[in-house]
Amino acid sequence: MQSTARDCLEVCAAQLDREVRLTTDAGLDAPVIVTRGTLRQSVGALHVYEFTLPAGCALSIDLPVSIVPGDELEATEGTVLSCQGPVVLLQTVDAIGTSVPSATLIPDRAGHLGTIATRLRDMVSQADAYNLGPSERLVPLLASSEDPAQAALSSSAVLTTVWLEEQTLRRQKIASLVLELIRANKRILLIGPDHRSSDEMAGTIAKAMKASGLTYKTWISRYEMSLVAQVSGIPIQELGFEAQMHQFFAKSRADKASLRRKYDRFRELTPLLAYKGQKQKDLDEVRLLEWRLLTQLSNFQAKIKDVTAIMTEYEKLPLWRRIGMQTVGKNVESLQQYRVLYEQQIGELTKELEIAKARIDELVPEAAVPKDLRPEFDDLKEDITKLGGTKKIRELLAAEENTNRQAFIQNRRLVVSTPARIASDPLFTRVRFDVLIVEDAPQINATMLLAAAGLIRERIVLSGDPRDLVAGGRWAMPLTESREVS
Repeated sequence: MQSTARDCLEVCAAQLDREVRLTTDAGLDAPVIVTRGTLRQSVGALHVYEFTLPAGCALSIDLPVSIVPGDELEATEGTVLSCQGPVVLLQTVDAIGTSVPSATLIPDRAGHLGTIATRLRDMVSQADAYNLGPSERLVPLLASSEDPAQAALSSSAVLTTVWLEEQTLRRQKIASLVLELIRANKRILLIGPDHRSSDEMAGTIAKAMKASGLTYKTWISRYEMSLVAQVSGIPIQELGFEAQMHQFFAKSRADKASLRRKYDRFRELTPLLAYKGQKQKDLDEVRLLEWRLLTQLSNFQAKIKDVTAIMTEYEKLPLWRRIGMQTVGKNVESLQQYRVLYEQQIGELTKELEIAKARIDELVPEAAVPKDLRPEFDDLKEDITKLGGTKKIRELLAAEENTNRQAFIQNRRLVVSTPARIASDPLFTRVRFDVLIVEDAPQINATMLLAAAGLIRERIVLSGDPRDLVAGGRWAMPLTESREVS
């Protein structure tokens, strides 16, 4: 009977369940004592430590472990990034010092395999969440009784193969393919058999992007921390997902702090300038009053001057002129009374002017605005208006920082990782890609290939050394229980 992708996923999940039971029964997750721990690098909240394993001990890549250091430090969680001979590199979520004389590692292989088995069953049961169309193209390679080397030679629009014995040429061809896919606005998942291979592939692609004039830092994300500092002259650590997250949120926090300073300064200046504005309004009113008083004072002074002039010349005026003035009540006695009245009015106005001038002297410093204060306030007001006003800014400042890893990784066109990490990390249950590129595909077993292929919507690209197709044997599907018993 012809197998389907769902059949293969169920078989792989059942095999993982058997391995979980075997691990538990055989006690394969026994604690391991490691020594000579050294902090290699730290980025954001992640740290890489190098430890020495006891003789004859080995840990698989991407295996989750609990690390119990000495010196009464709290335990932390970690992941195996590399294990070469007695040297193991662990990525931890907490720092445990720059030097760790010894520590106890507690592997969780059973939990790791159980998580992958759960992912495979979800891919079978949740048909709407996963697209198994491209995975069907892998079935002939994994479940066929034919020679895998012959089956892998077939190629189609959905399944493409790049088989070259020369690794450098093969990776350059993959880099060219990635550039084409990025220009076509495709989201790409690239996996390699281990972290060092993934680092090298990411560096090769970044170099090709740089040569093509693309800003590789905005396109590539190397999931998990890199093991090497540079690849092909590219500082590969800058492409790390954690480094990108750390840089992004560091800038976000700096922007938020700057916004808070602007908002606090705006709140500080607003009542101050409002107070200054009110005092300026009062000053303008008092100055207007002063002008009116001065106008009235000038009028009365002019009238006194006229009265004085008339009284001085009164005896010299013609008779008809004096008779005319007396007719309207202007004679020497009345003119003297007018002058006294005018002088009284001037005295009252002078007192009011003194009060007004004293008030002006008080208001001038109170209403004065420093030379640079008004432009600063106007700039702050313009910035706050552009951001939606004070209410919107209060909401932004009150919102807690949420490190949305899913939203961040979806903004990257190329994500580079390892198959075990893709199959076990919960983040990848919610992230989908258009194209899967598998470097050194013969080195990756069928279970991990299927787990990664379930995240793909359009196309799968397999690459590697064709000589490894037969020698590797990793694509062979696990046997079912009935076949094992027989």
